[in-house]
Amino acid sequence: MAAERKKVMLGLKMATDPRWVNMVGKNISEILTDHAWCEQKAASNAISTIVRFYDFPELVEELTRISLEEMAHFKMVNEKIREKGYTLGPERKDPYVADLHGFIIKGGSRIHDLVDRLLLAAMIEARSCERFRILSEEIADEDLRKFYRDLMISEAEHYTTFIGFARKYGEGIEVDKRWQDFLEYEAGLMEKYGRKETMHG
Repeated sequence: MAAERKKVMLGLKMATDPRWVNMVGKNISEILTDHAWCEQKAASNAISTIVRFYDFPELVEELTRISLEEMAHFKMVNEKIREKGYTLGPERKDPYVADLHGFIIKGGSRIHDLVDRLLLAAMIEARSCERFRILSEEIADEDLRKFYRDLMISEAEHYTTFIGFARKYGEGIEVDKRWQDFLEYEAGLMEKYGRKETMHG
């Protein structure tokens, strides 16, 4: 019941395949490496959004904070990898995020582009938060349970920040409807994800 309430709170339309955590538990080094690179990509995305939308001072300030937090998380995950006797592996591609990018409307106004980018970031944070919750409750490693419980709180805050900015800057755009469309699209994608020992796989 608690898991269902969390899923509804985030607005997700499709829960992660319950078999996912079992696969993760059998390959901790893989999930940690994949997670580390997810944090790096999140920081890079925040920076690229700053570069593109430099003329939104409040957004720049918050994305600067988020980019620093994401790199701090990268450092934390890398330290956890070393602590457990593993080595950070090479960067992984993220097909889930690539599929989500396909939903961004091309050729619209600059504000439409900003709103879509913010909603995309919110979507990734929402799914990441759900995955962190699963790990914090179900993975056998008690140390990792606490690790992911702490990170889940930060992911939820980032999700809220991105949604908030989309609504703030999306004047004249049906932001909430667009968000619901994102959620429906993402739910369709989840039919093929949840079957790999990666953060979004």
